[in-house]
Amino acid sequence: MTVSQALIEFLAHQWTVDGEIRERTIPGVLGIFGHGNVAGVGQALQQLNVERPDLMPYHQARNEQAMVHQAVGYARMRRRRATFAAAASVGPGATNMLTGAALATTNRLPALLLPSDTFATRVADPVLQQLEQPWDIGLTVNDAFRPLSRFFDRVQRPEQLYSIALAAMRVLTDPAETGAVTIALPEDVQTQLLDVPAEFLADREWHLRRPVPEHGPLKRAVAAIRGARRPVVVAGGGVLYSGAEDALREFVEATGVPVGTTQAGGGVLAWDHPQNLGGVGATGSLAANRIAAEADVVIGIGTRYSDFTTASRTAFQNPDVTFVNVNVAPFDAYKHGTQLPVVADAREAIRALTAELAGHRVDAAYGAQVARERAAWDGMVDKAFAPSGRELPGQPEIIGAVQRASDPRDVLVQAAGSLPGDLQKLWRVRDPLGYHVEYAYSCMGYEIAGGLGVRRAVVAAGEDRDVIVMVGDGSYLMLHSELVTAVAEGIKIIVVLIQNHGFASIGHLSESVGTQRFGTKYRRYDHTTRNFQGEEILPVDLAANARSYGIDVIEVEPTTDAIRDLGEAIATAKASTTSTLIHINSDPLLYAPDGAGWWDVPVAETSSAETTRTAREEYLGQQARQRPLLG
Repeated sequence: MTVSQALIEFLAHQWTVDGEIRERTIPGVLGIFGHGNVAGVGQALQQLNVERPDLMPYHQARNEQAMVHQAVGYARMRRRRATFAAAASVGPGATNMLTGAALATTNRLPALLLPSDTFATRVADPVLQQLEQPWDIGLTVNDAFRPLSRFFDRVQRPEQLYSIALAAMRVLTDPAETGAVTIALPEDVQTQLLDVPAEFLADREWHLRRPVPEHGPLKRAVAAIRGARRPVVVAGGGVLYSGAEDALREFVEATGVPVGTTQAGGGVLAWDHPQNLGGVGATGSLAANRIAAEADVVIGIGTRYSDFTTASRTAFQNPDVTFVNVNVAPFDAYKHGTQLPVVADAREAIRALTAELAGHRVDAAYGAQVARERAAWDGMVDKAFAPSGRELPGQPEIIGAVQRASDPRDVLVQAAGSLPGDLQKLWRVRDPLGYHVEYAYSCMGYEIAGGLGVRRAVVAAGEDRDVIVMVGDGSYLMLHSELVTAVAEGIKIIVVLIQNHGFASIGHLSESVGTQRFGTKYRRYDHTTRNFQGEEILPVDLAANARSYGIDVIEVEPTTDAIRDLGEAIATAKASTTSTLIHINSDPLLYAPDGAGWWDVPVAETSSAETTRTAREEYLGQQARQRPLLG
C-alpha cells in the first residue's frame, strides 16, 4: 500500500466509544485536490470509492477553511465523538485551513487536518508554491499549524505513519486535549510504498475518558457550596460534550442553585426552566448578570471563562467571591487562580456534587430573587420580539420571528457579528443541541459551512431537525461559496441572511469607543472625503448571488409586514426538501435590551475628537470595576 492508502484505510477503522455509544471517529473526508495530494490522498480515496464506497466517503468542498468549519460543526453536534478529516493540497490550499485550525483548537473541538507538504526528499526543490526561508530551508508553510494545533507532526518517512497516526487519534479523542490535529503529508511520501501490518488496519476503539473527581477536591468544593449564601452555576460547553444536561438539571432542582450559561453552554437547561437565568457576561441577560454580580460562590462547569463570560472580569463583583471550577482539562479548571479546582468529567462531577449535597438547598429568599429576575427579563424579551411594523425591522424582531416559526428541536447556527450577542440574550433554547453559536473564535464565515457540518450530523443521527443558519451580510460575504456544496449534495439548510449594509456589531462598538462607525459601513467610496462614510448604499444584490448558486431564495420585501412575511418564509423553507436562503433587510441601529454586561475594548488615551474623549472617560469608569477574580 502507499502511505496515503494506508492512512485512509486506517482512519476508516477508528471507532469512538462513549459508554453505550460506538460510532465512527472519522466518518468521511472533505477534500480539495491539487498537485500536492491528487496522486496521494486523492488516489487513495478514489480507489476506495471504486472498491468499497461506504468505507471512507469523500465529500467535495469549495474552500479549505470551510472544510474545517464543517468538521467542527459536525463534531459539536456529535458531542466530540466524531469529526471529519480535511485534506488540502500544498501551499495556499494548506494555509487556507489555518483559520479553521485556530477555530477548532480555541473551541476545544476535534478536527483532523491533512495538509500536503513539499517534497521530503527535496529532489524537486523548490517546487511550485514552496515557501523558502534562507535561515531555515526545512521550514514549510505547514509549520504555521504548530501553534494552532493540539497535535502536529509530519510524515517524513513512510515508516513514521504508524506512530504518528496513533498519536494523532489519541489526542483527537481525548476530551482534555482535543482540538485541531494536524498530520502534514509531503507530496512524495504520500505516494511511497509501505508494507502495512494487518493490525494497523484492524478496527480500533478509542474509549472517551470520563474521569471522576478526586475525594479531596470534591470535599473542598462541597464545603464551599454548603457555605455559600448566593451560589451560581456558570455552565459551559463541557456540560453538553459530556452529556451532562440531565445531571445538571437534577443538581439545580435539588439545590435551587441558579444557572447562567456561556455561548457554548446554551441548551444545558431549557429556556423556561426555573433555574435558568440565560446567558451570563458581556452579552448576557440582565437577570444572569444581576445574580452573578452578587454571587459569593461561582461554580464553573465545563467553561473556559472567556472575557465575554466574565464580562472582562467585571461580572462577579462580590469582594469575597470564590470559584469552584469543574473541568476535564486542568488548564481550564485552574482559571482565575482558584484554589478549588475539580479536574473531572462534567457529568461525573455533577453527579458527585448532587450526592454530597443531598438535603442542601439555597435560602428561599434567594430563590425568590432568582424568580423575580427571570420574570422581569422574560418580559423584556417578549417586548423585544414584538413586531414594530417598521419597514426595516430590528434584529431582535427578526430573531423573534425565526423563533416563533422554528420547531423546538431545530438547530440555530451562528458565529459572528452582532447576532451572537443578541441571540445569547434573546434566543429561547428548547433542546440541548438546539443552540450552535461558535463564539470562542467568533469566525466570520463559519455560519454556512458550520451549518452544513451540523446538518451532516443530524442526518447521520437519523434525526428530524431543521438547521437554521442566521448570518449578517458582512459574514456572508466572507464565505458563502459552500452554498454550492449544499446544492451539490442535496444538503438541506435554511439560511436567514440579514442585510444591514455593513458591520453592525463593530459599527456599534465603534460608536462606543468614539470612532463613529468609521470604516464599518458598506458605502460607495467618496473620493473627496476619502472615506466610506457617505449614504450611497452599494448596489449589491446578495439574494441574486445566492440564487446564482442554484439555491432557492425567498426575498422579504421591506414593508410594514416584513416580520409576518419572514415567518411565512421560514414555514415555506421548512416545508421544502432542499436548501433555502431567506433575504431580509434590517435597521442596524435597533438594539436588543441591555444586559448590563461590559467588554474591555481599550479607548485611545488622547484624541482630538470629543466623542473619543467622552468614550475614554466612560471606559475608565468601567475599567475600575475589573477584578483579578482570584478565587
